[in-house]
Amino acid sequence: MKTTILAAAAILGLGLAATGCTATPVASPATSAPAASSPAPAMTESAAADIVDTAVAAGDFTTLATALTEAGLVDTLKGEGPFTVFAPTDEAFAKLPAGALDGLLKDKEALTGVLTYHVVPGEVMASQVAGMDGQKVTTVQGGTFTVNVKDGKVSLTDGAGKTVNVIKTDITASNGVIHVIDGVLLPAA
Repeated sequence: MKTTILAAAAILGLGLAATGCTATPVASPATSAPAASSPAPAMTESAAADIVDTAVAAGDFTTLATALTEAGLVDTLKGEGPFTVFAPTDEAFAKLPAGALDGLLKDKEALTGVLTYHVVPGEVMASQVAGMDGQKVTTVQGGTFTVNVKDGKVSLTDGAGKTVNVIKTDITASNGVIHVIDGVLLPAA
């Protein structure tokens, strides 16, 4: 299973390279104060742990960890990478309409699509976003979201037209980087 998912991610990455697309930066510059209505979760900013272990250690990503387990993506995100993950907090998942999360957890294909929509191939650091306002980013899922930069703050508009804020950036892990977001991104239907 791990090999199949890694192969699919590699094929998507090669497909992006072959079409001239690259992983596009999507986080706010490190010097900017991210917009947040509540404090960003504490995260281990050490490259010793992989993306999954780093998120789990933070304690505010239990819903994400459960979803990754249900979708069978834990081994993938513990893999070599590098990956850039836009990690919704538990509070972000709670903002989904009633029953939406339960429905996703029961539909592995849809859940996998939503989760891989939060992953960009390669390691994209916050400092790479300068001048990215209005640009589309291609995800591992194959869909795109749009980067919005205003007054040094970054938000992402998903395929469904919903905008979420990047509230913490550059949480490094041994196989990539995590940027924390305050909503769940949804691909176009």
